[in-house]
Amino acid sequence: MRSKINSYLGFAKKSGNLMSGINTCIFGISKGKVKLVILAEDISENSEKKIMKEIRKHGVRYVKYGRGDDLSHAVGTSGRSVFAVCDDNFMKVILDEINRESE
Repeated sequence: MRSKINSYLGFAKKSGNLMSGINTCIFGISKGKVKLVILAEDISENSEKKIMKEIRKHGVRYVKYGRGDDLSHAVGTSGRSVFAVCDDNFMKVILDEINRESE
Protein backbone atom coordinates (compact mmCIF):
# COMPACT_ATOMS: atom_id res chain seq x y z
CA MET A 1 0.00 0.00 0.00
CA ARG A 2 1.25 3.44 -0.89
CA SER A 3 1.82 5.69 2.08
CA LYS A 4 -0.18 8.87 2.52
CA ILE A 5 3.04 10.87 2.26
CA ASN A 6 3.72 9.49 -1.21
CA SER A 7 0.17 10.41 -2.20
CA TYR A 8 0.57 13.94 -0.84
CA LEU A 9 3.85 14.32 -2.72
CA GLY A 10 2.13 13.18 -5.92
CA PHE A 11 -0.70 15.69 -5.39
CA ALA A 12 1.82 18.46 -4.69
CA LYS A 13 3.68 17.60 -7.90
CA LYS A 14 0.49 17.63 -9.99
CA SER A 15 -0.57 20.98 -8.53
CA GLY A 16 2.82 22.55 -9.25
CA ASN A 17 3.77 22.85 -5.57
CA LEU A 18 6.70 20.44 -5.55
CA MET A 19 10.24 20.82 -6.85
CA SER A 20 12.71 17.96 -7.11
CA GLY A 21 16.44 17.79 -7.65
CA ILE A 22 19.13 19.61 -5.76
CA ASN A 23 19.74 22.51 -8.12
CA THR A 24 16.05 23.21 -8.69
CA CYS A 25 15.41 23.13 -4.94
CA ILE A 26 18.34 25.45 -4.21
CA PHE A 27 16.97 27.90 -6.78
CA GLY A 28 13.51 27.72 -5.18
CA ILE A 29 14.97 28.25 -1.70
CA SER A 30 16.91 31.31 -2.87
CA LYS A 31 13.71 32.77 -4.39
CA GLY A 32 11.80 32.26 -1.11
CA LYS A 33 9.26 29.85 -2.62
CA VAL A 34 10.09 26.78 -0.53
CA LYS A 35 8.23 25.98 2.70
CA LEU A 36 9.71 22.53 3.41
CA VAL A 37 12.64 20.51 2.08
CA ILE A 38 12.46 16.72 2.19
CA LEU A 39 15.84 14.99 2.08
CA ALA A 40 16.00 11.28 1.34
CA GLU A 41 17.75 9.31 4.06
CA ASP A 42 20.14 7.89 1.45
CA ILE A 43 21.21 11.29 0.06
CA SER A 44 24.91 11.56 -0.82
CA GLU A 45 27.16 13.38 1.61
CA ASN A 46 28.13 16.10 -0.88
CA SER A 47 24.53 16.78 -1.91
CA GLU A 48 23.50 16.98 1.73
CA LYS A 49 26.24 19.52 2.50
CA LYS A 50 25.27 21.61 -0.52
CA ILE A 51 21.54 21.73 0.27
CA MET A 52 22.02 22.15 4.04
CA LYS A 53 24.12 25.25 3.41
CA GLU A 54 21.16 26.85 1.60
CA ILE A 55 18.61 25.60 4.12
CA ARG A 56 20.53 27.19 7.00
CA LYS A 57 21.19 30.38 5.05
CA HIS A 58 17.47 30.94 4.34
CA GLY A 59 15.97 29.33 7.46
CA VAL A 60 13.82 26.80 5.62
CA ARG A 61 12.30 23.83 7.46
CA TYR A 62 13.56 20.41 6.46
CA VAL A 63 13.05 16.76 7.29
CA LYS A 64 14.86 13.54 6.40
CA TYR A 65 12.43 10.91 5.25
CA GLY A 66 12.37 7.77 3.11
CA ARG A 67 14.57 6.45 0.35
CA GLY A 68 15.33 8.49 -2.76
CA ASP A 69 14.05 5.80 -5.13
CA ASP A 70 10.71 5.51 -3.31
CA LEU A 71 10.18 9.27 -3.14
CA SER A 72 11.22 9.73 -6.77
CA HIS A 73 8.82 7.02 -7.89
CA ALA A 74 5.99 8.69 -5.93
CA VAL A 75 6.39 11.89 -7.95
CA GLY A 76 7.13 10.28 -11.31
CA THR A 77 10.86 10.97 -11.55
CA SER A 78 14.00 8.95 -10.93
CA GLY A 79 17.28 9.49 -9.16
CA ARG A 80 16.16 12.40 -6.98
CA SER A 81 16.97 12.72 -3.29
CA VAL A 82 15.87 16.32 -2.58
CA PHE A 83 12.29 17.55 -2.76
CA ALA A 84 10.91 21.00 -1.95
CA VAL A 85 7.28 21.67 -1.01
CA CYS A 86 6.10 25.16 -1.98
CA ASP A 87 2.68 25.27 -0.31
CA ASP A 88 1.85 25.77 3.39
CA ASN A 89 -1.05 23.29 3.36
CA PHE A 90 0.97 20.50 1.73
CA MET A 91 3.82 21.24 4.16
CA LYS A 92 1.47 20.88 7.13
CA VAL A 93 -0.16 17.59 6.05
CA ILE A 94 3.16 16.04 5.06
CA LEU A 95 4.83 16.99 8.36
CA ASP A 96 1.79 15.75 10.31
CA GLU A 97 1.91 12.41 8.49
CA ILE A 98 5.69 12.03 8.99
CA ASN A 99 5.24 12.74 12.70
CA ARG A 100 2.37 10.24 12.87
CA GLU A 101 4.53 7.54 11.22
CA SER A 102 7.45 8.16 13.57
CA GLU A 103 5.32 7.70 16.72
